[in-house]
Amino acid sequence: MKRWLAAIPIAALILFAVLAGYQLSHPEKAEFERVSRMAPDRAFERFEGDGAISFAPPPGDEAVVVNLFASWCAPCVAEHPRLVELGKAWPGRVYGVLYKDTLANGEKFLSELGNPYADIVMDPDGQGGLDFGLTGVPETFVISSNGEILEHIAGPLDDAGVKRVSEALKAPRP
Repeated sequence: MKRWLAAIPIAALILFAVLAGYQLSHPEKAEFERVSRMAPDRAFERFEGDGAISFAPPPGDEAVVVNLFASWCAPCVAEHPRLVELGKAWPGRVYGVLYKDTLANGEKFLSELGNPYADIVMDPDGQGGLDFGLTGVPETFVISSNGEILEHIAGPLDDAGVKRVSEALKAPRP
């Protein structure tokens, strides 16, 4: 009888290990999140020039891409060629938010890797990123012409992410 009781924790541990292994090999976490909320009502100071930009609604009359990045972020460097690709495919519709970084570091980052952005804004204290719902740079948001966040891609863009962003940009206006 006592041996049977001792087997319960071992069986539970084995069951937990099997479930954990399955979750690791079949992640359910969506890399692309359909979002139905508004972009933060915040005016971000421009990287270059005077004035500020808000993404609620974004500049222009079309959906835009907003990418939060930093010069100190290795995944930001890795995703940068895909942002350059998006900037060429969607001229004037890709915006950058320099997150918790300095102007000098941002300028160096963009001079070395190229500037895919129509415009860049600063978020030196990170509060704007928090308002977006940022969990860590890089993250990319697609914002409709009326300021609704249509897509939120956490982490660096890959080929599937570029495709998803492009599909969201092509979507008819709400």
